[in-house]
Amino acid sequence: MKENKPNYLVPFVLVTCLFFMWGFANNLNGILIPHLRKALQLSNMQSTFVDTAVYLAYFLGAIPAGLVLKKFGYKKGIILGLLVFSLGAFLFVPAANSRTYGIFLLGLFIIGIGLTILETAANPYATKLGDAKDATTRLNLAQSFNGLAAFLAPMVGTIFILSGKEYSSEELNLLPEVEKIAYLTSEAASVKMPYMILGGFLLVIAVLFMVLKFPEFKIEESGKEEGSISGALKRKHLVWAIIAQFFYVGAQVCVTSFFVRMAISGGGVDEKTAGFYLSIVYGLLFMSGRFVGTFLMRYITPSKLLSIYATICIILSLVAIYADGKNVVIALGGLGFFMSIMFPTIFSLGIEDMLENTKPASSLIVMAIIGGAIFPVIMGYIIDNSNDNIQVGYWVPLVCFIVVLYYGLVGHKKAA
Repeated sequence: MKENKPNYLVPFVLVTCLFFMWGFANNLNGILIPHLRKALQLSNMQSTFVDTAVYLAYFLGAIPAGLVLKKFGYKKGIILGLLVFSLGAFLFVPAANSRTYGIFLLGLFIIGIGLTILETAANPYATKLGDAKDATTRLNLAQSFNGLAAFLAPMVGTIFILSGKEYSSEELNLLPEVEKIAYLTSEAASVKMPYMILGGFLLVIAVLFMVLKFPEFKIEESGKEEGSISGALKRKHLVWAIIAQFFYVGAQVCVTSFFVRMAISGGGVDEKTAGFYLSIVYGLLFMSGRFVGTFLMRYITPSKLLSIYATICIILSLVAIYADGKNVVIALGGLGFFMSIMFPTIFSLGIEDMLENTKPASSLIVMAIIGGAIFPVIMGYIIDNSNDNIQVGYWVPLVCFIVVLYYGLVGHKKAA
């Protein structure tokens, strides 16, 4: 008699939705940063606190998220993550109504905590929903929807959040006070509908996880000692991987956070067009870069490909700084393509030959994403002190790519 295998299709479809949702939330920030700067009359540096709130939440929430999963399991952990995520999204309503940046940042921090719980749970859960031999294929399939979100989120944000109307400080001050308040109120209010829909959709998925039967898998713990942070940090190539990842994530977030304003000021396009470029040019090139990079690694060693890509990113950053018109937009899109392999490549090179210290090494490299909370603030400060010259700010990601290049050439090498 043939044994009936459990059907994991519905659970896998819903888990795949999670990959899309957290990708969607993260990739909306490239639209949200220039929009809130305009709606709340922020400086460039202040607007980057959007990144700081989200990436700080990732950094602080990583270890507690693991403890939550260990205590309550995957299903309850996912439900909690969805509820926290939706709470953060709904906070955008009072934040927009009062035009209070602090409430926006609180909402983004809470969203970041929810995303941390979801990512910690969904990645291993997706690998368990089927035959073990197909685990990597399932995870890659689920993660491809994260890439789809990188394309769709900026497009949705451009259509529903960006108005296409922008006044300089001088023009805004010349408006009658009633018109000025009406304009700023209208700009702030445009974020409410997208985030309310997002929050509502998250609640629907949470309810489905509550009412549908989902397989629960034990979170494995081996009885033996699994290495230590101090033991991991004795390996030079891991230390450099942490440094490289810190700088890489900083570079990526800098590029996307200022993409819209860079396309406007350096590329000479309007706000709406810049938003669509973030979606179509950057998003699609970033997504396709992953596939091309994976193919090229069959013929070129990962460290060499990383070095080649980092070199091209340095050149493209120089083009973005010194060129104008369409060349700026092309350079920004090219950065998306050539950055695409950096995070997973640095990660895999960093944990090579770590043996019993692989788990703490992995955690340290993931925690290096705190770079995404720091470098955009530095970039914003430089722009503010350069008469709002966005192109000058792109020296920050350029320096970050130099560190990545060093890692690809030298830092990844393991001590004898």
